Amino acid sequence: MTLLSLQSVTRRFGGLVAVDAIDLEVADGGVTAVIGPNGAGKTTLFNLISGFQTPNSGRIIFGGNDITARPPEAIAAAGLVRTFQLVQLFQNLSVLENIQVGCHLHTEGGFWSALLRTRRTRQAEREVEAKARELLGFVGLETAVDAEASALPYGQQRLLEIARSLAARPRLLLLDEPAAGLSLAELDRLGELVTAIGALGTTVVIVEHHLELVANICRSVTVLERGAVLASGTPAEVFSHDEVIAAYMGSHTSVGQAAS
Repeated sequence: MTLLSLQSVTRRFGGLVAVDAIDLEVADGGVTAVIGPNGAGKTTLFNLISGFQTPNSGRIIFGGNDITARPPEAIAAAGLVRTFQLVQLFQNLSVLENIQVGCHLHTEGGFWSALLRTRRTRQAEREVEAKARELLGFVGLETAVDAEASALPYGQQRLLEIARSLAARPRLLLLDEPAAGLSLAELDRLGELVTAIGALGTTVVIVEHHLELVANICRSVTVLERGAVLASGTPAEVFSHDEVIAAYMGSHTSVGQAAS
């Protein structure tokens, strides 16, 4: 079943066509990659899907509903959540508090309940903390719950951002270059984590430059070049595509190694 569908989606910035009549379908379940050289339109595509920018033309359908003109908060509430190239955390809050903030989409109670700290409010707070600790354990940060987010090494900040995104209970999670700046060991951990997220039933779409990571964890790959779809298929199909190899400036070795 198709979870996300882009239909002739186009985005222009003045005379620049950043995304050019893209058609893309993401099946419900598993991990899909969007790759391409710098400037291919990958992050703009994520901005359009998540509501941070609006297409000039075309439609974006998520879960059978048209989300083309919806604001980011409404799209997130519908179950489509994203991360960004640059880590965006509440740096002065603790690790645990960052996750608790991410749970706000699914908490109940109004102003007076919070002010009077009713039994219902206290129970909701306990449930949110329990869920936050569970997510920190899932990403491997269970020993850092009280640390300030800004004190974490960069790789762990990436994991914290992913955990906070999962707190919103997404049906679809967009990961924008999550491997940027990670060590080889952290890259392996990230691959295991993304695979585990997909196995739990959350569909993942990942923008990534590490082709070996893409080949290892993704069941389908779409390649963008100059804002248009260049190729789409399994990693083996895409990484052996002559135009894909050319798009990566003749980096035949790296593309071939990723496919093997």
